[in-house]
Amino acid sequence: MNMLTHEQVQQWLQPDWHIPGVRGWCTTRAGDISGPPYDGFNTANHVGDDPVAVANCRQALAQYFHWHRQPQWLKQVHGVAVVDARADGVEREADAVYSCEPGQICTLHTADCLPAFFAANDGTEVALAHAGWRGLAAGVLEATLAKFACNPHQISVWLGPAIGQTAFEVGAEVREAFLSDSPDQAYCFQSNAQGRWQCDLYELARNRLARSGINRVSGGEYCTYSDSRFFSFRRQPVTGRMLSMIWIDPAQ
Repeated sequence: MNMLTHEQVQQWLQPDWHIPGVRGWCTTRAGDISGPPYDGFNTANHVGDDPVAVANCRQALAQYFHWHRQPQWLKQVHGVAVVDARADGVEREADAVYSCEPGQICTLHTADCLPAFFAANDGTEVALAHAGWRGLAAGVLEATLAKFACNPHQISVWLGPAIGQTAFEVGAEVREAFLSDSPDQAYCFQSNAQGRWQCDLYELARNRLARSGINRVSGGEYCTYSDSRFFSFRRQPVTGRMLSMIWIDPAQ
């Protein structure tokens, strides 16, 4: 039987907030279930991995965390759609997922794009957003915040592992997609010797969250490209995905 150990899970990441009843995790490669080049823990079913290995990883998660409901899995398309998480086993097309129901797990996959974790400070609402540059520019963070019943000042956001600025080279069209909306985001781009731009996804996200009234933002200190603990599509086009998970603990 494929199982996760406590030592492996402790190599995953958690938001650095202290919100009663909210559970949040982002996986790394730590795990001994998936084979190369998806080693060692991949739950994404759209990257060419063996479906049996993917199913085993998902089952190992449910066993380790004692989940009694189906997680909400997403088909991500770099858009701004936000869905309410359900336990019916249907994979929904969206790039953000929200829940206010205890025990309902929200999930999404990344491998360089930014996963943003949202939680109401009283532990009654949670969400995840998949924020690559297209989603950020189109407003996926703002669309996710719009699902919350509480005031933005009552929400905490943790920015999970994404590609760092020194590794994320983009063209002028990416910079223009942000500056056409808000010129004040120019500082998030640094020119390089090739006449292109180094893009800071983390700072773009912080900027947009601040403009939306969020004043509790943490995380944003990793680089998936340069840190071998993480999957990175830019470093290795055929690879697995990190899984972000958040839910309200029904025991609280």
